[in-house]
Amino acid sequence: MERKPLAPPGFSRTFYKRQLPSPPAIEFASARGKQVFGEALADGTVNNFFKLIEQFRTQDEPAYCGLASLAMTLNTLNIDPRRTWKGPWRWFHEEMLDCCHPLPKVREEGITLTQAACLARCNGARVELYPYGAVSLEEFRGMVAEVCSSAEEHIIVSYSRQEFRQTGDGHFSPIGGYSAREDLALILDTARFKYPPHWVPLPMLYK
Repeated sequence: MERKPLAPPGFSRTFYKRQLPSPPAIEFASARGKQVFGEALADGTVNNFFKLIEQFRTQDEPAYCGLASLAMTLNTLNIDPRRTWKGPWRWFHEEMLDCCHPLPKVREEGITLTQAACLARCNGARVELYPYGAVSLEEFRGMVAEVCSSAEEHIIVSYSRQEFRQTGDGHFSPIGGYSAREDLALILDTARFKYPPHWVPLPMLYK
């Protein structure tokens, strides 16, 4: 008998998702994740979740986490792009977000926090930019709690996956809720091919 190759020619290794390191993260769909969500819902600190989840998307390219987070949030805010996506429809898509950084460059290296803010502004959003160190942990916690309670504003975070023992490093995703009882933030991870939505300790996210 002939032994079959372990991988098709031209492919050394492929991946179907990753195991979410837990702790520190808590998978959203787990029993514990559901409990945290239920408590936060009762406390009124996941009001932003429902509009965001309507627009939740998987990034189209490995380096498009920033663009996916922006497209998702711009659509959540009901901002009219005033240009067509496909056919007669006006809708934000990652490939339309090229006013501050050329898309070929984004595919290679992603975008920075400053470039993400530029893209949001030039597409009609009001943006407040907070680089690391611009606010204290207490101020960050207050911002997250306020935004997640109001559902009129949204927060996109740029953070290192390594802090949470995840593979990769720099990553963008929107915050989809906050648990004041547990001091946890809900990451709506745009790399859904890799990790599901998950709760993370807010102090670790701040760091």
